[in-house]
Formats: sequence, C-alpha cells, structure tokens
Amino acid sequence: MAYTALYRKFRPLKFEEMVGQEAITKTLKNQIISGRVGHAYLLNGGRGTGKTTTAKILARAVNCLNPQNGEPCNECEICRAALTGSLTDIVEMDAASNNSVDDIRAIRDEVNFLPTIAKYRVYIIDEVHMLSTGAFNALLKTLEEPPSHVKFILATTEPQKLPATILSRCQRFDFKKISNNDISKRLQYVCKESNIETTKEALQIISVLSEGAMRDALSILERCIQEGNSQIDEDLVKELVGIPKLTFISQIMEAIVEYNVDKVLKLTKEVINQGKDLNNLLWEIMKYAKDILVYKTGGKLEIYNEEELKQIEETSKQISKERLLQVIYSLSELENNMKWSSQKTVLFEVAMIKLCYATEQANSNELEDIINRVNKLEDKINSENIKVNLPSEKKEETQKEIKQLNKTVEKVKVEKISNLNIEKLEFWPKIINMLKEQRKMLLATNLLNTVATMLNDMTIGIVFQNGLTPFVKSIMEKPENIQELTRLVSIECGKEMKVKLLDCQDDILLKKTKEKKPEEEIIQELDIPINVIEE
Repeated sequence: MAYTALYRKFRPLKFEEMVGQEAITKTLKNQIISGRVGHAYLLNGGRGTGKTTTAKILARAVNCLNPQNGEPCNECEICRAALTGSLTDIVEMDAASNNSVDDIRAIRDEVNFLPTIAKYRVYIIDEVHMLSTGAFNALLKTLEEPPSHVKFILATTEPQKLPATILSRCQRFDFKKISNNDISKRLQYVCKESNIETTKEALQIISVLSEGAMRDALSILERCIQEGNSQIDEDLVKELVGIPKLTFISQIMEAIVEYNVDKVLKLTKEVINQGKDLNNLLWEIMKYAKDILVYKTGGKLEIYNEEELKQIEETSKQISKERLLQVIYSLSELENNMKWSSQKTVLFEVAMIKLCYATEQANSNELEDIINRVNKLEDKINSENIKVNLPSEKKEETQKEIKQLNKTVEKVKVEKISNLNIEKLEFWPKIINMLKEQRKMLLATNLLNTVATMLNDMTIGIVFQNGLTPFVKSIMEKPENIQELTRLVSIECGKEMKVKLLDCQDDILLKKTKEKKPEEEIIQELDIPINVIEE
C-alpha cells in the first residue's frame, strides 16, 4: 500500500474535527441546517489553517444524502465518491496553474449543465488571487448570478490581491492562525493513533515552529519520524530544523548584556561551525530576547523548564526594558538586511559587535539608573493617589528630588550645547516646566537641552542639540508623549500645530542656519530701517 503523508492521512472529514476554527465551522453548519447556503464563499487565511479542508467538507455537506446536524455523513454514495475523487460534480481547480481567461470560460460554459448525480455542482478554486485580470472579469457575472445548482468556494492567502468586485460577491470567512495549544493537542492525537512516542516538550517546540499552521506542524513531525528514533524529544526536533541549543542562545544573550564582544563572536563561530542556519540562530536570539522582555513585564513563559527560567531571571535583572527593545529592533532590522545579502555571516557578526559596542556604556547605565528612579517616583505619586495640592513638606521634598534629578541628568550629558543660529521660541522652557508639574519626568528630562523653532506656520521643530539617539527617539515617539507635546504647543501658539523631532544635523536645520545675505548683515549693523528695492 502506498505511503500517505500525515497531513493527508489525518485531514479532518467533518467540521467538528477542524482545529482552531470553531466560529467558522459553527456558522457554516447553521447555514446548512437552515438551508441558507450561499452561492459563493471566500475562505481567507494563512497556509495550513484549514481553508481547503473546509471547502471539501462544505462541498460534501451540501450534497450529502443523509446530512447529520450540518455534517456530511461520509457514508452515502455522494460522500464516498467525493472522498475517492470520482465525483465529477465537485471540481477542484488550482488557480496558480490554471489562471487564464480560457480556464474560467470553460467553467462559465459548464455551469449551464445540470450536475450528474449530486444536488449541486461545486467549484473549489484554490489560490484564487493568482487569476489574471481577464480571468477575474470573465468570472464576475457568473459569480454574481450563478444558476441555482452551482456553488463557488474560493480560497486564498492574499485577499488584498482580489478585485473589490469579486470580494463583494462572496461571503468572506477569515481563518485565524491556530494556537500552539490546539496544535499540540492535535499532534498528541496523531502520535497516539500512529503509535509514535514523543515528549510533551518536543510537541510544544513543533507547535511554536509551525507558526499557527497545522500542516507545517504535521510535516515537521513526519520528518522527525523518518529519522528512525525510538522517541522524538526536544533535542531531535531542534537538530532536524537547525535550531541551536538553548545553552548557546542564553550564552550569546548574556554576552550581549555584558557588552562582551569576544564572547559573542566566539559563540557565533562555534554555532556556525556546527552547520546551524544563521536565520534560525537569529530567530532564536530574537525570540529569547522577547521572552526575557515578557518575563520582565510579568508575563508567563510555558516552554521553559525551571533551570532555564532561573537563567532568564538572572539575565533580566542585568538589562533594562529599553535596551531589550533596542536589541529586538536591531535584530529585526538585521533579519530584513540578511534577506537581500549574499554575505550573511559578515552582516550577522557586524550586528553582534554593534550590539556589544560599549563606548557610551557608562553614560547609558547611569541614565538608565536615573530613568528607573524617575519611574519609581512617578509610580509612588500615582499609587498613593497624591492630589495636585500636596502638603508643603511633601511638596518641598518632591521638588528637591526633581532638582537633584535634573542636575544629575545634566552631568550625564557629555557633549556641550551647540549654539545653533535658529530662531528659538521663548515659550519652550515654560512647556518643559509644565511637564515637570504634571509629574511627566521621563518626558521632561529628555527635553532638557532642547530648543524649539518655528519650521512653518503649522509645524514646530524640537531640536535635540546633543543628538537624537534611538533611545530618546523611542521615548519621544510614544503616542501619548507626542499628543501631550502637540496639545501644549498648540495652546501656546493659539492654533492647532504639529510637532517634529529634529537632530541638530538635520538638513532642515542646516537650511535655516545658512549665512545671512550681505544686505541683511548691513541692515543689522546699521540698526536703522532700510527698504531694499530690487530692480
């Protein structure tokens, strides 16, 4: 007997066997029970989420001679013929390879003929977004008003590529990614039915690797079976898909936290020499950094054992949330750059060195400590429900802390304020003081040593004279901070204004600080009103 792949062998035959799409299957069953089946359906979702399987079940259910609570019986003459593929009234078409106008015209001519033995002629068009423009136009009229004995089921992973005229003629169902828990349960059922010995941790890793696609999970499981091992464990799964062991990942992350360039490069070289894929290594480091951030913010991590959680806890104590975000953003940018580069190893190693570059480590650590103190002060004020009218003793104590923090922040700044030849707005210090009074110290401290200038009638530029670092930019670009700055600036200007963050080296500032014309300098020196008339 020919071997059958797991994803085909365990393809659901009824709606109740579908995993993770309960809302969709319930709606379709209710339509079948009430006799209100539509003439055209659009099934949209990622790969391996059950679109084609649902289409097949729906095609059998509407034609079943003995439907049971909206489900096909899979035993009658129609269902058996459909399962074996011998029923000509259910037509499956792959639009990726049959996307021409002639292919759709053939369907348009066939729909006029009555079905042979079934009640409805059902057309399942997979990857429908691959149809040509002419093919879509040929399908429009038939899709809008098909004969009563015809049903269309379209499936796609990219609905945005379909014309609006097609979308408006279909009932659309969006298939979501299947949760890791549902995938793991389904894999346990498959392993039990197939007499496959596996560990719970291995199935959890397969579920995560599948990224919400059941078919991908079954394919990974099948690949593990073919290795011939008596039991599928966590190490076997990682070995087959090329994922480095967690010890390497945690050590690399620890080296990044410690700014240890030599250790990072040594570990990276060791992983590469083992034949591991760089993309998988990058993905694992990024995921590990994300998990540390989740743990640091109070989230739960389910796929780690006690020893691994202890390591994550130790690492999380040595790194701030802000730096974790910077690491994740940098790794994400590296992932995009590696897609188009033929020198992936060079890019990877350079990015690792950049993450460990510690020229401003002392300043950044001191600044992080200040930010933590400011956050604690804000949390203390908010948690104790302190009103605006503070007691005099408390108010004096708070003001002393604020002044002390401001002095410390000024010491951290290494670069001197450069005198930019721009028109500075006088109300800007007032706005910074207002932010301090509102207890928004993190925002206020990052606006120290900045000036505001009028870029145009509708825009105020905030100039960061010491440079707009990625860390400061991430704080300033928070929606609530931009909204508050825009509100305060608009109040001072007496009209609605926009706010733009500017580095002192931005082109827009360099244009504003160009040397004055000779006649302007003469006028300024004479200090008398002169009208210059150009002929």
